[in-house]
Amino acid sequence: MIAVAGASGYVGRKLVAALAGQPVLAIGRRIEALPTGDDVTRESVDVTDTDAVTKTLAGVHTAYYLVHAMAGGGDFADRDRQMASSFARAAEAAGVRRIVYLGGLGCGTLSEHLESRQEVGELLASTSVPVVELRAAVIIGAGSISFEMLRYLTERLPVMVCPRWVATRVQPIGEDDLVEHLLRAADADVPAGVHEVGGPDVLTYQELMQCYAEVRGLRRRRIARVPLLTPGLSAHWVNLVTPVDRAVSRSLIGSLTTDVTVTNPSGAFGTAPTPVRAAIKSTLDNQRDGMARRAFEFANGLRDGVHTLTTVVDLPPSVTPAARLDLRRCGGSLRWYGWAWAWWLRIVLGKLFGEKLSLHRPPEVTEGATVDWWTVADFGDRHIVLMTEKWFCGEAWLGYRISGTKLEQVGALRAKGMLGWVYWRAVYPIHLVVFRVMAKKQVSRAHRLANGH
Repeated sequence: MIAVAGASGYVGRKLVAALAGQPVLAIGRRIEALPTGDDVTRESVDVTDTDAVTKTLAGVHTAYYLVHAMAGGGDFADRDRQMASSFARAAEAAGVRRIVYLGGLGCGTLSEHLESRQEVGELLASTSVPVVELRAAVIIGAGSISFEMLRYLTERLPVMVCPRWVATRVQPIGEDDLVEHLLRAADADVPAGVHEVGGPDVLTYQELMQCYAEVRGLRRRRIARVPLLTPGLSAHWVNLVTPVDRAVSRSLIGSLTTDVTVTNPSGAFGTAPTPVRAAIKSTLDNQRDGMARRAFEFANGLRDGVHTLTTVVDLPPSVTPAARLDLRRCGGSLRWYGWAWAWWLRIVLGKLFGEKLSLHRPPEVTEGATVDWWTVADFGDRHIVLMTEKWFCGEAWLGYRISGTKLEQVGALRAKGMLGWVYWRAVYPIHLVVFRVMAKKQVSRAHRLANGH
């Protein structure tokens, strides 16, 4: 069996998904936050409890260690030492044959965060269990904290006054490449020790932000550097602009003055790394394509650049068949959305920004069909998710799902640039009212259909 400690985190969830088909033990502090799957066993355990971890790792041949304490703030380095030492002793006692650890690049004088990351690797390797330590820098992937900081800063600030760290060099790695390296690190032909991994591009953070803007279709960002912004002041600035966890962002910003590039490339993985522009494009495309099937999983609010608002209303069982039929009658009329006049105003607003939205009803509603200005992104007997890239403010989704005696409606926007962010903030109070009216109109129409009207 393979164990993934820290399976509830960004990399952990990606790795568990990539290990599909193999028996996986997902370990984390909160069992409800751990990923699920047909071959996934979930265990909640305190990593500092060596005896409990030893019992948990019984029968495990490879253990991934993806745990860190930054989110707790305070003296995270001391907590990281305790957890790493405990896990290493437990792995040895349980007979684990290999530990794979993801650490951070950097050499010379390091920040507290990077120094802790590398110290963890040393502590894991302090027992007889072989350790493969991958060291990486910024991970290009939706959900990666470094990438989300990059996303929000670049999207929201067409003009920036930045500290000197924007000239620091970084060697990003694409999410898919990193996961592939982690999978390969479990193989016996990858020798134990430190392996530095990264993409083919070495850039400054300023150049990385410009790359993101270019791929996203935004105007080139105007960036002015000033020497007065210390890492502490930078943290306040980033916290003001981005919704990234403050404890984590402060630790990461302290590392931005250190070059994080590959100085001793590992030849153990043999795959051609993805260029940074292609990695950013793949990340944005994958997020867009996967959103339709994940739209109802998102909690209200902002997550990974996507604003979501879900409304739930009662749906009597007697009208459920009519509601299912109504999902197939979408398109060709603003009345289907409810409050047609509000949608008419939205179309007029869009024209001011160059949108050309028109109504269209397809012969049959199927996945991929054009419905008005939407594309049917996901469709089933009890749900429909519409998606559009034609809005000036970003990519948008509108979905309905019949779940028992409830009708769920979800509206989501991946805001594009400052204009998209301002749009969502401005219309959010209106959405709170309009979306609920829309959902109730869907139920009212189902009643009329059920009664033969």
